Amino acid sequence: MATVEITKENFKETVSKGIVFLDWWAAWCGPCRAFAPTFESVSGVHPDIVFGKIDTDAQPELSGAFEIRSIPTLMAFRDGILLFEQPGALPAAALDDLIRQVRALDMEEVRREMAERRANETPKA
Repeated sequence: MATVEITKENFKETVSKGIVFLDWWAAWCGPCRAFAPTFESVSGVHPDIVFGKIDTDAQPELSGAFEIRSIPTLMAFRDGILLFEQPGALPAAALDDLIRQVRALDMEEVRREMAERRANETPKA
């Protein structure tokens, strides 16, 4: 599957189902341009995963909402839950390993842990 352009209009719908990897980038960013072929190549090997690209210059509202301070930044979502966020380009082997880890997660356990954390948070005055 080729990468897809992610905008504020399709963001929520895109990340809400299945596994989604997002590459936050900009045309002027050298490391972003260097990472792009790796991201594109890996997307072709995993047709069941959505690989989206978010142009930080074209999508300042999304970039601001996620407080993107460094690009490229890679994010992984599964079933609408942000599981991974890291600035910097990954080599193909590391990206493949991350995909393996995201696939292997027990999402019921993830949801249970998230609910426990929320229940244990103290309300702010």
